[in-house]
Amino acid sequence: MTQLQSPPLSARLAAIAQRFGIGKSPRRILERASQLHLPFQPLPCPQDSIWWQAGPPLERLVELPRGALSGPVQEDKAEAHEVLVGVVRRHEHSLERFDLRQVDGLCGNDLAPTPFPSFEEYLAGLPSRQVRIISYKDFIKAISLPLPRFLAGAAIGLSRASWRHKRVFWNGDQHPEAFAASIAYARLRELEATLPAELTDYHLDSDGLDRLHERFHALALPVQAWSDPAFMGLLLDSRIPYSRLTLLRHPGAPEFILLPKKHADATALGEGLRLAGAPDVVKYLQALG
Repeated sequence: MTQLQSPPLSARLAAIAQRFGIGKSPRRILERASQLHLPFQPLPCPQDSIWWQAGPPLERLVELPRGALSGPVQEDKAEAHEVLVGVVRRHEHSLERFDLRQVDGLCGNDLAPTPFPSFEEYLAGLPSRQVRIISYKDFIKAISLPLPRFLAGAAIGLSRASWRHKRVFWNGDQHPEAFAASIAYARLRELEATLPAELTDYHLDSDGLDRLHERFHALALPVQAWSDPAFMGLLLDSRIPYSRLTLLRHPGAPEFILLPKKHADATALGEGLRLAGAPDVVKYLQALG
């Protein structure tokens, strides 16, 4: 069977230029951008982990500070900010009774935690155990460390995100081992443990993603791009409008660039970067949602 060959790059460039009505000058930008050699990497998938930090911090978009975006023109940054804050929605729920055995995540404050898929595996992986529970009395003592007002029935703070497959995370950051051990013991012994809860739910908004797709080329660039002469020359020499956002936490994480589609040169750069290998942020977010 004869395999169909992909059309040559020149033909693909011509087709894209025709599709977007790109003229002579933007077409040169498209061609130059498509030939950039940058160390593009796929965007990270959320890990099956008890740690909130193991997932992309998309919740930051809800209250994204205006100063989080950089770029040469204030109006462009303001427009990008307006769209980005609508990508993720947050809802608060007050629950009269919540079964703590459903909690299987820790927010904590460790920026590089070892991933574990459950509290039980987290506890088994500890080099030494400071908390051991073999009786109900031990359970009360242990859970009262992270939740000092457990016996008084004080509400617990919890978080959940659609991109974390609805895993429920405890918002506290003190005594994570004692909290995990208490919940694991309650599950093992089928011990009902309920409290009122303040649950924060995050989800990716389909309308917000559509707006982002309609108005911007949102792409992920390696940090090396901002010191690459070819890319920076293309971006600055043509005075292309853009907004830049650092969102992901881990060292060397890619940054996001937003290029307004209403601007011909920005559209040419966005399409050229895609051809060069830049990951599409909207497709990434749609896959997470």
